Amino acid sequence: MRTISICWLVFMASAVSLADSKKSDGRFSPGPIASYPAKQTNDNVTVAVAAYDTEELAHTAFGKLDPNQYGVLPVLVIIQNDTDEAVKLDRLEVQYTGVDGRHVDATPASDVQVLGGPERPRMPNGSPLPPLKKRKNPLSAFEIEGRSFAVKLLPPHESANGFFYFQTSYRPGSKFYLTGAKFAASGKDIFYFEIPLDKK
Repeated sequence: MRTISICWLVFMASAVSLADSKKSDGRFSPGPIASYPAKQTNDNVTVAVAAYDTEELAHTAFGKLDPNQYGVLPVLVIIQNDTDEAVKLDRLEVQYTGVDGRHVDATPASDVQVLGGPERPRMPNGSPLPPLKKRKNPLSAFEIEGRSFAVKLLPPHESANGFFYFQTSYRPGSKFYLTGAKFAASGKDIFYFEIPLDKK
């Protein structure tokens, strides 16, 4: 009887563990592109954007991490290809334009992951001292690179999404700029996208 009880407990613990792993499997799925107010369509290719500038929004994509606390603004980008031709996205150029007209280039995800590291104290002669206690860099979380926009070729009638990261903070009136997308077969450039980030 005791053996059966132990086996039952082990089984239940495994089931709970499996359920928890399914709930926290690290997936992020944004809503349909039509649900985003900030979007623009050129040549039947639509780009939608959303600034993840609040703690609540950030947690939906990055778990416990809020990159804004470390001076990094994540901007979700969804691209939908409603044409019969694949679209090349391997040479995208993106910028965040503030209300003051200042342009901020996106920071690669691999660089973002080293931004939040602890600063080392310096001696008067300028040489760094090792930190007394090693702290984990919060921006080294796998979600930063795992959620970044990485699609290089978008097939016909498909969509892709991911984040670009900017070392700035969100301000009403700012804009997102994207260029460099082109049709794979013809080589034709798709007109640039300039999308207000205001929330409507």
